[in-house]
Amino acid sequence: MYSIHFDADQSLLDFIQTKLNKLDTFYDRIIDGEVFLRLDNNNVNNKLVEVKIFVPGSTLFTKTESSSFENATDEALATLTRQIKKYKEKSVAH
Repeated sequence: MYSIHFDADQSLLDFIQTKLNKLDTFYDRIIDGEVFLRLDNNNVNNKLVEVKIFVPGSTLFTKTESSSFENATDEALATLTRQIKKYKEKSVAH
C-alpha cells in the first residue's frame, strides 16, 4: 500500500487490507494487488483510492474518490467485486 504525499495511519491501512481481503472469497487465484492512496486538495471529494488486482492473464483496476478513504475503499471494493465476477465468468466459459 502506498500513500502519496501523506502518511496514512495504521488503522486506515488495516481497514483497507481487511476490506480488500474479501475479494479472495470471489476468486481464489488473485496473484497480487497494489493500493495507492492520494489526497487531491482541489475538490471536496479529495480522497482518491486506486487499486490494481493482478489475476492470471489480466490486471483489474479501479479508481474511486470520496470524502473519506473508507467510503472510497467501499466503492472500490464494489467495483472490483463486479470486475472479478465478470473475469471469472469469462475464464470459466473458455
